[in-house]
Formats: sequence, structure tokens, C-alpha cells
Amino acid sequence: MLPLSDDIRTRRFPSVTLALIVANVAVWLLYELPHLDTSIAHASFYPCTINGTCSGPEPWAISWITSMFLHGSWGHILGNMLFLWVFGNNVEDAFGHVRYLLFYFAGGLAATVTQTAMTLLVGSAADAQAPNLGASGAIAAVLGAYFVLYPSSRVRGLVGIFPVHLSAWFYLGFWFLYQLFEANFGLLGSSANGGGVAFFAHVGGFVFGVGFTYALVNRGRLDMTARRAAALRGLT
Repeated sequence: MLPLSDDIRTRRFPSVTLALIVANVAVWLLYELPHLDTSIAHASFYPCTINGTCSGPEPWAISWITSMFLHGSWGHILGNMLFLWVFGNNVEDAFGHVRYLLFYFAGGLAATVTQTAMTLLVGSAADAQAPNLGASGAIAAVLGAYFVLYPSSRVRGLVGIFPVHLSAWFYLGFWFLYQLFEANFGLLGSSANGGGVAFFAHVGGFVFGVGFTYALVNRGRLDMTARRAAALRGLT
């Protein structure tokens, strides 16, 4: 299902989410499109740089960040940015701007670590030398946070041309199970890259988002005003 909107209103303007979308689009239009293959090859993250079996164009400590702003196609970036907008604005509302930005990058790191570990453990040498890129690992962490914060909100979207209206726990839960299934299918096929999609990055990012957000909620470290307002409207 392609998500289009949810029914949780934000209390403050999602400036960080918008800035991340602008940054991703700017990198795509100004840096990648003029020389797509060269740009991807230069600024992506390569798992083999971790175990020293290859030398990437940029040090891994830099490339794990630059790779988060790269995309391989129009469909790739448009899909990622749509997910980030639909779910990120509410997570930013609950986290606050600065903590949300730090959480986003931490989620991207967790996703990269998960994908890299599985690639080096069970993938082939070719898998380890394949460029890893995309914002989806960090966005998966945002989805995990949303799953904890707003499980009973309603997500509107499309399945093909047909409109649907599902609870967030069902939609995001199904999304996660699909990523987990595809990741394990990749293991059965002796490959960790899921046929070109970094499913383990999605799994790692989502699990990080769920765990981190759950810990913050339990310790009373999140501003839950938005969630309580949603509860008063009968959404949770």
C-alpha cells in the first residue's frame, strides 16, 4: 500500500522533516542526476570497507552518512520521501526537532550496521562490494517510532487505484513482517542484499526505532501531548 496521509494532526511545523526531504531532493537533482552512476559509486557505503577487503572512494565513517542522501531512481526517492513526510511529521512532533534529527541519523546508523553485519556474515564477496544507498533505513526507524507512538491512528493510502484506510499498527506491522520475510528469503538464497534491496537495513532501522522509542516512553522522556490529544479524539 502507498501511504498518502494519516489522521494525527501536528502541533508544530515539521521543519526537520521538511529539511531532510529538501536535502534529499537537492542531492538527487543537483548531485546525482547529472552523473548518476558516478555519483552513486563515489558517495555510497560499501560493506567491504569495514573488514578491509576493499577500499571505498570515501572512508566508511563518512560514506555511511552520504549514502543516506543518495537514491537510485525517481521511484526510489519519491517513495522514500512520501513515507518520511506521512510518518515523520508526527514523530518529530513527539520527539522535538533536535532529538528527532539525532534519532533519524542514529536510525540510519543502526540500519547500516545491521545490513553490513548480515552482508559480511552470510553474503558473498560481490554483496560486500555492492554500493549501499538510500534513506530507507533511517525512515524505517521513523516508522518504528510511529508504530510505538500512534498504533491506532488511521493511515490512508492506495492499493493500486483503490483507496484504503488502515490502522497504523496493522499497516506498519505488515510492512515490517514483509521486510523480515524478504530479508530471511535473501538468507535462504545465500545472499544478504535481497536482490538489490537492503531489507536487513529496513529491519534493523525499524527495530531500533521501536526499541528506542519504547524506552523513552517508559522513562517519561517524550512529550506525549500530541498522543494524548489523539486519544481524546478516540484515535488511540
